[in-house]
Amino acid sequence: MIAVDRGRYRCLVDPGTDDERGVTAMRARELGRKGVVVGDRVALVGDVSGEPDTLARIVRVEPRRSSLRRTADDTDPFERIIVANADQLVIVTALADPEPRPRMIDRQLVAAYDAGMDPLLCLTKADLADAEPLVAEYAPLGVPYVVTRRGEDGGLDGAEDGGGDAGLDELRGHLSGRMSVLVGHSGVGKSTLVNALVPDAERAVSHVNAVTGRGRHTSSSAIALELPGGDGWIIDTPGVRSFGLAHVDPAHVINAFEDLAEGAAERCPPHCDHLQENCGLDAWVDDGHASRARLDSLRRLLASREGEPE
Repeated sequence: MIAVDRGRYRCLVDPGTDDERGVTAMRARELGRKGVVVGDRVALVGDVSGEPDTLARIVRVEPRRSSLRRTADDTDPFERIIVANADQLVIVTALADPEPRPRMIDRQLVAAYDAGMDPLLCLTKADLADAEPLVAEYAPLGVPYVVTRRGEDGGLDGAEDGGGDAGLDELRGHLSGRMSVLVGHSGVGKSTLVNALVPDAERAVSHVNAVTGRGRHTSSSAIALELPGGDGWIIDTPGVRSFGLAHVDPAHVINAFEDLAEGAAERCPPHCDHLQENCGLDAWVDDGHASRARLDSLRRLLASREGEPE
């Protein structure tokens, strides 16, 4: 599944073969309330020729190997699956215009760990602000990052000829051979990145209000785009202003910290949320098994899960 638009689903049939073709489909009634999202692998019946004005039916959604999810807020019991079967979450954050939102980054990291996806920080607009302070803030987490900057024309330096910007080339390396999801709030430069990576994507670029830091949501729905040469896929998603985590089990967060998870099993009292005063992880760190910076990062992520304000 590569796109969804007003009840119609765009599917890629026989990808990577000489018979590869796009097929438009609708969801069969027998699927009931089961949702279908970009990235899903589905079974089709009916006209799968891909010819104009033809329509197939989706009759089955295959088991998902990963699901990136969010809720409207931290009290909403209804989760929404954004994309399926991706293996990397690219958290796109501008260094300025709009200003970085670390708590939003934290929440998206929690969502990545919960989904079993590898996170990657993509810091844009390095022509406007120094990346080092934000890089240093996330260094204890060990999350890989890339930094890009804009040229005088507003596009990414070197993007037009596919080279010249070390950050963009580095990003291509991280995306190679993978299914990656780009997330971030409006105006951070996702569409600019997509247009640089997939030149014929023609994603609209929004203007960011200098006072509020808000921009128009130029991407209204998720869409999967193949990288040139068939070297992986990226999924562009609509900009979001919140990222609820009501669905996340806190245990999934600490499991991303192997050096701390062992200490939690050995030292923490039953049902410890690792935010309380008698948490055994403090003694674990004091004994030299892990760094204080790693524990502080874990607790910041868990606090985001608990709805601590940004």
